[in-house]
Amino acid sequence: MTVHQKPNTLQTDSFWMPFTANRQFKKAPRLFASAEGMHYTTVDGRKVIDGSAGLWCVNAGHGRRQIAAAVERQLMNLDFAPSFNMGHPLAFDFAERLTEIAPKGLDRVFFTNSGSESVDTALKIALAYQRAIGQGTRTRLIGRERGYHGVGFGGMSVGGMVANRRAFATHLPGVDHIRHTHDLTRNAFAKDMPEHGAELADDLERMVALHGADTIAAVIVEPVPGSTAVLPPPKGYLKRLREIADKHGILLIFDEVITGFGRLGTPFAADYFGVTPDMMTTAKGITNGTVPCGAVFATRKVHDGLMTGPEGTIELFHGYTYSAHPTACAAGLATLDIYKDEGLLTRGASLAEYWRDALHSLKGLPNVIDIRNVGLMGAVELSPRSDGVGARGYDVMVDCFNRGLYLRMSGDSFAMSPPLIVEKSHIDDIVSILGDAIKRVA
Repeated sequence: MTVHQKPNTLQTDSFWMPFTANRQFKKAPRLFASAEGMHYTTVDGRKVIDGSAGLWCVNAGHGRRQIAAAVERQLMNLDFAPSFNMGHPLAFDFAERLTEIAPKGLDRVFFTNSGSESVDTALKIALAYQRAIGQGTRTRLIGRERGYHGVGFGGMSVGGMVANRRAFATHLPGVDHIRHTHDLTRNAFAKDMPEHGAELADDLERMVALHGADTIAAVIVEPVPGSTAVLPPPKGYLKRLREIADKHGILLIFDEVITGFGRLGTPFAADYFGVTPDMMTTAKGITNGTVPCGAVFATRKVHDGLMTGPEGTIELFHGYTYSAHPTACAAGLATLDIYKDEGLLTRGASLAEYWRDALHSLKGLPNVIDIRNVGLMGAVELSPRSDGVGARGYDVMVDCFNRGLYLRMSGDSFAMSPPLIVEKSHIDDIVSILGDAIKRVA
């Protein structure tokens, strides 16, 4: 098996890459060949620090042999089992283990294969729940501007990233959006949670006034939007949103696909902010990014609301061929063992202050207009160039890659969330490489 494939022998035409400027990329491919710990290795043998935990998912670092061994054992023992009217023990064990670390009350788990599937599942459960309890007029779903909830039609519809929405002409009907919380005029360079903006949660009241509470099934938000480059919620915002949702009988869904599994120094963002939703969508870190898997956590109120009718009838007409896939469950259980044994679900709390101060040391560099952080998430935002939004950001991203740092670019912002095994020396390197790139590209 070839481990380091030479770029000049690589045929790039067949692979249609996701969320990528394909023509631009294929002129100068950036290729990883292997990974271990905090680093990728490129096809030409260079070490690159993983500043974004892959795609927010490799929370325990790369190359964890414990997970690989668990997957190998499972493939040789039970490679597949259906979850429709059949089951296997690992699915039930995995669900129990997940509820042990979940926010209190979220103790029912529905397995999916990705964050996108988790979101669409939660939205469908919300609609089914409202109908089951006699609130069949509640069919409207509320998202938030600048939110990202995956690429299914449900997630795309409640999502609020403009480019993602404009690319496709059709969205789910009966969807509306509350305003986002990103406020550069009042909150630029805020450390941790911004002071201003809790009142923006009242925009849900505007939705109620416009559409009527009896038409709204659920509101979904990311506790910390990640794909639009880390937007920490203003102090008190999520609590206020919870209160308004309760007042009007609206289910509150937290999309924790990014923030789940230790990203903020707590198991979930719901723990960090002290606000428990009715449902919580997860994926990514659930298996350390090794095997596709996701999960929707629900309260017993939501779950039991659907446990009606004769016992022999299906309560929820929804699911996937690979829901609770045996290898995903094996990878997830091994991942949870690592998180527990190494204290990774809370380790970020001990590094959050160092991370915050390191990021904010970049204030004052050319074109830096904002720096944001919460837990082990952070973003640096640059002003756009005249040649278009994202042009400066792309040049900085490429410069960082060439000098040994991988990070996520979102327009002219850089979103960072290193693996939870990160050390202070890694943080120093991440910030140093990024800072130098910003200066060079300016």
